[in-house]
Amino acid sequence: MADKSMEGLNTFTDQTEAAAISTDKKLRVGIIGCGWIAASHLKAYQKQPDVEVVAGADLIPGKAKAFFEKNGVTDVKTDYASHKEMLDDESLQLDAVSICTYNRQHMEPTVYALKKGVHVLLEKPFTVTLDEAVECMRAEKESGKVLSIGFQPRMDANMKQIKKIVESGELGDIYYVQTGGGRRRGIPTPFGTTFIENDTAGVGALGDIGCYSLDMVLNALGNPKPLTVSGYKSDFFGKDPKYSGYAKGKGEKYSKLFGVDDFAAAFIRLEGGIILDFRIAWAMNMDTPGDTIILGTKGGLRIPSTECWNGSVGGPMKIYHEVAGQQVETVLPIINEKNGLFDMKIRTFVDACKNGTPAPVPTSEIIYNQAILDGIARSAELGREVEIVIPEI
Repeated sequence: MADKSMEGLNTFTDQTEAAAISTDKKLRVGIIGCGWIAASHLKAYQKQPDVEVVAGADLIPGKAKAFFEKNGVTDVKTDYASHKEMLDDESLQLDAVSICTYNRQHMEPTVYALKKGVHVLLEKPFTVTLDEAVECMRAEKESGKVLSIGFQPRMDANMKQIKKIVESGELGDIYYVQTGGGRRRGIPTPFGTTFIENDTAGVGALGDIGCYSLDMVLNALGNPKPLTVSGYKSDFFGKDPKYSGYAKGKGEKYSKLFGVDDFAAAFIRLEGGIILDFRIAWAMNMDTPGDTIILGTKGGLRIPSTECWNGSVGGPMKIYHEVAGQQVETVLPIINEKNGLFDMKIRTFVDACKNGTPAPVPTSEIIYNQAILDGIARSAELGREVEIVIPEI
């Protein structure tokens, strides 16, 4: 039976017109870490009329210079051996930085930049460990500067719709959530080995794409505090030299370097009596570990999975509920975004820096995401459920 009582939910996009952008003073930005994701930051910054990218730094000599030349940008200072040298260069007059380093290098440049009075846009995942995230937040609090985490899927109208459906009360009290996703074959070695080596990545599928699926539901639920977690992780595919996802002739090399997870799962208890059932994969013998479902006392929401977790939804969502005693389903068509999510991530960060407004993706929310990732890793290593304790900041 079709139901039209929820048609208004299809228009849950932001209706406000974008404010005029002042170019009187340009935000001076530097990029720390000049790998492949940095190109997305650079291109998005170049679209902003009130931003000037003035510097770049990378630990590998010559990499920053080559990165900017490849992207057609020449009037940029890149002769820095480290992020510290760049941030110590007072002639740059930096206002903000994008930190695009590998995971294990997230904390150090973030803390240093904030202590230098520079705003920070930090790529996901927040950090590798909960303790590292806490250190970043303490530096943020002391500096009074913006620290925003790179979760651009939040900018997607479909993600906003999920949150508004939950907030509307249409589902009633939420008691169980299943989320995750992944790839049948998708270990990201085409981008080098920093994603798979423990010394650089520190975490695999769990942090790379797992953080996205966790944020989708945690944000929709209002970011409830995680209490306990029983976690599992494995690396069967990554350590197999015959894994078909590796480039021809690279299986032996990559399998020996592989030091993170390619699959993870967990059972998490959240405050408010909510249970979170989670699973994520870079590689598995399945097309998907299941759709995301949010179960409430009045209704349930099904969110179709995507092929590789690309930051949106895999198809029209559906609400299962009752109307006048009849069990009905309401289909919510996909909302097509006019603007790129990465562009919106950069624009909202720039606005926060210029206007002194809160970070678009605040650490006060993402700390719960990081606490869960940290808890899953600890639980998997210990082989038992662990309590999640977030230190005072």
